[in-house]
Amino acid sequence: MSSERQESVKKATIFSLFSTILLAAAKWVAGLLGNSYALIADAIESSIDIISSFFVFLGLRYANKPADEDHPYGHGRIEPIITFFIVGLMILSANLIAYQSIINIFTPHEAPEIWTLIVVGIIILWKETSYQIILRKSKKLKSSTLRAEAWHHRSDAITSLAAFIGILLAVSLGKGYEFMDDIAALVASFFIAYNAYKIFRPAWGEIMDENTYEDFKQEIINDAATLPEILLVEKCHIRKVGIYFYIDMHIEVDGNMCVRRGHEISHDFKDLLMSKYSEIADVLIHIEPAYEHKKQDV
Repeated sequence: MSSERQESVKKATIFSLFSTILLAAAKWVAGLLGNSYALIADAIESSIDIISSFFVFLGLRYANKPADEDHPYGHGRIEPIITFFIVGLMILSANLIAYQSIINIFTPHEAPEIWTLIVVGIIILWKETSYQIILRKSKKLKSSTLRAEAWHHRSDAITSLAAFIGILLAVSLGKGYEFMDDIAALVASFFIAYNAYKIFRPAWGEIMDENTYEDFKQEIINDAATLPEILLVEKCHIRKVGIYFYIDMHIEVDGNMCVRRGHEISHDFKDLLMSKYSEIADVLIHIEPAYEHKKQDV
């Protein structure tokens, strides 16, 4: 099952990469021939996305390496590290676009060609569709890197929408309003910076082992309630490494139970969790004696 998850992440990343390459090329051509800096700014952002997607692909290959003596928890931590790199590129692109936009606003130039609106409209539809596809996959696989890739597509769709509005205003308002195209590019830079933060925050929480999996924790506690010999889940800590989870638990059983039976119960519960959740890589269960035989309420 783990190989299926890895293959799903790989396919989603390849789809994202080739999608971005094709649309970036379209933006560069339309922006340069159609005299639209908003489209050129969009192309710059997409070009940096291509670099990001390439590193995401390499990072996922590294993350899929099996655990070894030096990395007993595997190599999944590379995922949030790659995410930080992507965030850095997004902030860089936002600053470059904002800088050039401000210069262009105060520099007289021709208005964009009206046909660029058709190109941008097609790009917006495609990028929003790509966002929905990758986001669903990231939620299914619980991958912060794929979530970053999804928001790249949403960020791209927003910047393209800003370009569409800017071009439309520049063309429809006529002479003297050519700068509306550049204002659109400036607005797009702020969207890129905002999305960079949205991508950064969950990845930071992952690498710092923040307790952000309460719903998943409750599911596991509910699963424990299905085994009558488990009286209480005293602790349940969840750590995410790449696309997989490591569970550390303390469970209470009858204090008069023999060691062998307690050991069997812990293995039964671990087998239950491992078979039910493909995203769990390992479960460590510590048995505690309970002298008040009271089943945990869930």
